[in-house]
Amino acid sequence: MRFLRRLFKIGQAEVHHAIDGMEDPIKMTEQGIRDMKDDLDKSLEALAQVKAMSIRAKNEVEEYGNKAEDYSEKAMLILKKAQKGGIEPEEADRLATEALVKKEESLVHQKRAEADKEKFDHNVLQMEANVQTIKQNINKWENELKILRSRVKVADATKNLNKQMAKIDSNGTISLLERMKEKVLQEEALAEAYGEIAGASKSIDAEIDNAVDVKKSKAVSELEKLKAQMGIGGEKNE
Repeated sequence: MRFLRRLFKIGQAEVHHAIDGMEDPIKMTEQGIRDMKDDLDKSLEALAQVKAMSIRAKNEVEEYGNKAEDYSEKAMLILKKAQKGGIEPEEADRLATEALVKKEESLVHQKRAEADKEKFDHNVLQMEANVQTIKQNINKWENELKILRSRVKVADATKNLNKQMAKIDSNGTISLLERMKEKVLQEEALAEAYGEIAGASKSIDAEIDNAVDVKKSKAVSELEKLKAQMGIGGEKNE
């Protein structure tokens, strides 16, 4: 069947081999499922037709069986009527014979209908098995399609992520970040150096201030001037 040949190709090659080909495996599987569903509809229609023929053959078996019994009964009634003088014996024999001929014809048709029914019933069993196989294959490939779609999504997401990572590296962003880090470290070291220089200048001023008490010297000088103005001598009174 067309759909089985198409899908078995995919099955034999495996899905990952189909991915490497020019034809999209998802679209191939979707088309295969559509083909199977079309064939399923046709198989169901054919199955219904064969079942109808089987039912018709069954009805013919009953119909020709009833006709055979009816002709047999009519032959008996004709002969009984002849016994009672209701009909000439020669005519009774002729009619009874014709009835029995019809009976045999009905039996022949009945056997033919029975053979047809047996053949149709066998065909029905085969077609029902085929329909069941198609349904199972449709269910199988629909599940495969779901898995395949999920795998494609994961593969696409992984590919895009890896592509972005590769793009970042190719653009030298990582190298740029490393250079920026080196620049920051250099600036931090330079700031620390200036801090040490500023600290060294301040410590020298502090040492000078500690060596000479400017405020105290000024206070002593002012005191001497004030004593001179007041006429206070530098010698102590006894």
